[in-house]
Amino acid sequence: MPSILATGNHSIVTEFILLGLPAQPHIQALLFVLFLGVYLLTFTGNLLMILVIRTDSQLHAPMYFFLSHLSFLDLCLTSVIVPEMLDNLLSQRKSISVEGCLTQVFFIFSTAGIEAFLLSVMAYDRYAAICHPLLYGQMMTRQLCGGLVWASWGLGFLDALINTLMAWNLDFCEARVMPHFSCELPSLFSLSCSDVSANFAVLLGSTLLHALGTFLLVFFSYTGIVSTILSISSTTGRSKAFSTCSSHLTTVILFYGSGSLRYLIPTLSSPMELFFSIQYSVVTPLVNPFVYSLKNKEVKTALNRMLKKVCNFK
Repeated sequence: MPSILATGNHSIVTEFILLGLPAQPHIQALLFVLFLGVYLLTFTGNLLMILVIRTDSQLHAPMYFFLSHLSFLDLCLTSVIVPEMLDNLLSQRKSISVEGCLTQVFFIFSTAGIEAFLLSVMAYDRYAAICHPLLYGQMMTRQLCGGLVWASWGLGFLDALINTLMAWNLDFCEARVMPHFSCELPSLFSLSCSDVSANFAVLLGSTLLHALGTFLLVFFSYTGIVSTILSISSTTGRSKAFSTCSSHLTTVILFYGSGSLRYLIPTLSSPMELFFSIQYSVVTPLVNPFVYSLKNKEVKTALNRMLKKVCNFK
């Protein structure tokens, strides 16, 4: 049972119970094996992407520089969530301290936020490459690419810090059961006996500004990309131009769709929150390295070169 401190006329919960994924015990064992396999595949795939991009000189271009950061963020996001989920599936004691829960909230919120900014930056990079190929080198300098990445990290951390610090001042009374496998900010509001109107307003505002701001950059970038592609006379040219951004577009649809909807669900009443959480925090990090490696000839070639070097070294 979670620890409870008595203060005044009510008790303040110091731990939550994470119910995890709803399933019978024998099904939970199967889910453990499934998500362990997913985690290992995600970790291996994203780590390989980082290694091949960092070590292969032919991939030292802005697009792959951003992609290496995306893979690192996917590693962080899935590592914050999945190990806790695996422990929850096997453990009889499914509790987590309020401090531990809020710490997880911060890292999930910040990592997902940084990824949203980075995906919009990658959309602009594809816009520059397709719409202004002759000026691409001048538009996407090393200094600009580095600045855009650091700005993404800074803004993502700032957004998460503001929301988490506000949540840190909430009291959690009586209701202490969270039908979820991880701690996410919207889920905490239904468990608080404090007035959460200000917290919800800040979360809603930051989610809308964050999601809408980055999505608009993606939207306008792809508007220009589609316009340019349609103006290409040859079918081969159009196909080649579209293939350079199809992987990114797939990631954007998977991540933005599920992530934005998850943070716009304020209560624990909808079972869809579990689906959206798994989609953006487990499925998307798993799919990303395979989407980029299978659809990108340069990445596949670089992977083959790296594997040959490893085999020759042995």
